[in-house]
Formats: sequence, structure tokens, C-alpha cells
Amino acid sequence: MQRKILIVDDERDICEILEFNLSNEGYDITCAYSAEEALEKLTNNHSLILLDVMMGEMSGYKMAETLRRNNNNIPIIFLTAKDTENDMLTGFSVGGDDYISKPFSIKEVVARIKVVLKRNKPSEEQQAQETSSKLVFDEVYIDLESKEVVIDNEKIALTKTEFEILVLLAQYPDKIFSRDDIIDRVWKDNPYITERTVDVHVARLRKKLGERAFVISNRSGYGYRFNTSYL
Repeated sequence: MQRKILIVDDERDICEILEFNLSNEGYDITCAYSAEEALEKLTNNHSLILLDVMMGEMSGYKMAETLRRNNNNIPIIFLTAKDTENDMLTGFSVGGDDYISKPFSIKEVVARIKVVLKRNKPSEEQQAQETSSKLVFDEVYIDLESKEVVIDNEKIALTKTEFEILVLLAQYPDKIFSRDDIIDRVWKDNPYITERTVDVHVARLRKKLGERAFVISNRSGYGYRFNTSYL
């Protein structure tokens, strides 16, 4: 079955180049030339979005924020000429899964797409392990089957990456995971993820946990853990 990818870029030449090459790789491509058009064309059948940052009315960052606010966790890879560290961290903070700077090579884009799609498609073994599994810590309730987190009777909307980080830590209470450990387990084969990326995702996760943010603590120089001492 072909995986459907939505390309969003106001530069038609870039869309055409990406569409041609990704179609040759076996993907089913939809193109949109603005964020507004992309939101209209996006369906539940799409597996990934290649999203330009700097566009007319609505920016790529704003579109990503809109999707995440509506609990749409489709993987997003940003494509942009803005390549400073702050730009990259902004991309991750609004819910991006990866970030590719322009100009880019098609081989790099294809490789990044494969990594993100692989990461967002659990193996049969992983699915079997997660079936009917639940983690409960006081008022923190994590359902691995429905991929839902409920805290103090309120459902918390997490991205797939945030959920996987929380599950990894919660499955081994009080065990410290280094940033490299988290990268290896959550991002797996993606060679482009840095320790700073982990920090950004954990900070965003802790913000969503609200008054229960203390369940994820950092031990300076070592890493992160799911802290049960205050539960």
C-alpha cells in the first residue's frame, strides 16, 4: 500500500521536484501551495507532511501548531531556509518530528522520510507487547493500547514522540535514562537527533503534564527519570 505524503510549499518548483522524486520512490503525493490549502487537502489517509516554514498568510509553524492543538499527530518534517539552532528548536517545540534545511538533497529527504515513517509505525512485536497494557501511578494513568494519558481525570494530548518518551520513563520507574538512551529508544535509527532535541521534547512534555510535571525529573549530568518519590 502506498504511503501518502502531503507536500506544502509556496514555491511550485520545489513541490514539482519533490513530487517527481518521491513518486518515483513509491509514495502517493499531494501538493498544496499554502498552509490554508494544505489544511483543506489533508486527510486521515496521509502518513506524513513535508512542510515549508515561510509562506504567505499562515506559516508552517502556525500550521503545525494548529494541527497539534486539534490533536492531529501526523508526522511533520519541516523544510526551510531558516537553519539556525533557534529555528530548529522552534520547529520541534511546535510539534515537528524532523527539520531539513534548504538547499537539500533528494537523497537526504528520502532518507529522513523513511526514518520518520518507520518510527511512527510500531513493529508487530511492539504492538503485541503494548496490547491491553496500562501504567498507573497515583492519578497518572497511561494506556498503551489506546495511546492515551489521563491525569487527575483529564485527558492530556501528547504527540507520538512525547508519548513514547513518557512511556519509556514510566515503564522503568526511577531508572535514569541518559539523553543518548532516549535517542536510541525513541528516535532509533535517526542520526540527526541531538541531545538538545531531547531536552526540548521533555520540556514540552513536562509543560503538558501541568501540576504533575514533577513525575519527570532531571539529574544533572546523567539524564531523565520517572520520579515516583512524590506520588
